[in-house]
Amino acid sequence: MPEVRDVMDGTALLRWGRACLTGLAERRAEINALNVFPVADADTGTNLLATMRAAVDAAAAVDASDTHAVAAALARGAISGARGNSGILLSQVLRGMADAVRDGPFTGDALRIALARAAELVRAALSVPIEGTILTVLDCAAACAASCPDAALAEVAVAAADGAAKALGDTPSQLGVLRAAGVVDAGARGLVVLLDCLVEVVLGEVPVRPEYAPSGNPDPIDDEFPSSAPHFEVMYLVSASGEPQAAALRDRLAELGDSVVVVGDGSGTWSAHVHCADAGAAVEAGLAAGAVHRIRIESFAITAPVGHSIGSARGEHDRAVLAVADGAGAVELFETAGAVVLGADGPVTTDSLLAAIRRLPNREVLVLPNGALPAHELVAVGVAARDAHRDVLLLPSASMVQGLAALAVHDRGRIAVDDAFAMSEAAASTRWGALRTATERALTMVGTCAAGDGLGLVGPDVVVIDREVRAAGQTLLDRMLGLGGELVTLLMGADAPADLADELTAHIGRGFPGVEVIVYSGGQHGDLVQIGVE
Repeated sequence: MPEVRDVMDGTALLRWGRACLTGLAERRAEINALNVFPVADADTGTNLLATMRAAVDAAAAVDASDTHAVAAALARGAISGARGNSGILLSQVLRGMADAVRDGPFTGDALRIALARAAELVRAALSVPIEGTILTVLDCAAACAASCPDAALAEVAVAAADGAAKALGDTPSQLGVLRAAGVVDAGARGLVVLLDCLVEVVLGEVPVRPEYAPSGNPDPIDDEFPSSAPHFEVMYLVSASGEPQAAALRDRLAELGDSVVVVGDGSGTWSAHVHCADAGAAVEAGLAAGAVHRIRIESFAITAPVGHSIGSARGEHDRAVLAVADGAGAVELFETAGAVVLGADGPVTTDSLLAAIRRLPNREVLVLPNGALPAHELVAVGVAARDAHRDVLLLPSASMVQGLAALAVHDRGRIAVDDAFAMSEAAASTRWGALRTATERALTMVGTCAAGDGLGLVGPDVVVIDREVRAAGQTLLDRMLGLGGELVTLLMGADAPADLADELTAHIGRGFPGVEVIVYSGGQHGDLVQIGVE
């Protein structure tokens, strides 16, 4: 029988976070299809997954023996990496958990406190609370947890998850735009996934829920929340600020637009979100509240009435990013970040890359080749792909870690050449290397290697040979970080030993204190690890 947990420590909280990643990934398409409120842009599932990934990445870098440190890191990572309205609200669920374990372990009583606190934070964050959304479902989850007669963690978790699932089913009766489209609320569906994953971790059983597919017979459209012409989604972080400034920012953003959310991490950093017609004014409002950074502006237009199309209602984007990726984890990373992915399960050829570009409906295509083809072949693809209806820009990303760095600064609000320049600059400023196992005896620029040796590469060149693969990885990191760096990205390959990421992270911590480390499961073949240094 599965182990039933009465208390969750930091390790279990991190396990829950990773279970949430799996659950959200599995349900991403379903949640995206439900997304009609506040804007029918079919990205709620993607935004929740990206936000949770940022939370888990932050938590993985702290001491797992400290429960509050893990919970606080989950909340901090979610706030700093939040995507969309739903991502910011998710961050407040995690902040509620962090507040609940500030002075004790995560028990059934702590879960009750966490959900009540999260519900309070979410309501306070919204300029105009709307019932029939994640707000209502979170309230119901908190109430069911509070009224559970058994104080055991598993029982409270089940009560909260079941209460949330019931409330989710009621959301169409509370919000006309959902009823018209024949769907439940997308953000609330994501919350149910998180609570079900909690049940899975503490009880060892996964609750069975229906698939909340859109109805094929939507009701006539009402004008409860009419959409106006093109808007911008504006998000940014504000630091060196406090409650009064955040409240003033919330009020100012409410004057400029709707879907306003302003939330804090409890230590002076705030995440702001608004849908508005004047993106510049929204950013100026943030500057009045504190130091603004990580600005993200996306343009969208409602092109189909709610209920007539449950897919992306932004219409065709003028611009797409096409990325080449090797490995299931890497594919998911690029897709989560908004790219269309050409998987490299087999060799990528000029023909396959050209075909992938031509399949895209977009007028502008930015290509992240990520080292899949040599420069002269990429030039040939670019020339062949361009025509009177499509402009193609191939960016200088020689590795997937450089491609991820480039994608992090992608902004469709800029004109294509400016966007391409910023992405190219981000890729070029990321030093990259790789750890491999030699497959045969060969001559390299630093000597002869034998089959089974560990090889450390900086760019395309071998700079380290060691009989021990792990030692080669540590020496490679020393070489790369010897030139400076604040952030190291480790993209772990399919054949990497299970403990290699922990060993390399610990080595960085010992030799280069203060350097942040992010570890992703790439699943790529060939490279045991791809390393990016920024």
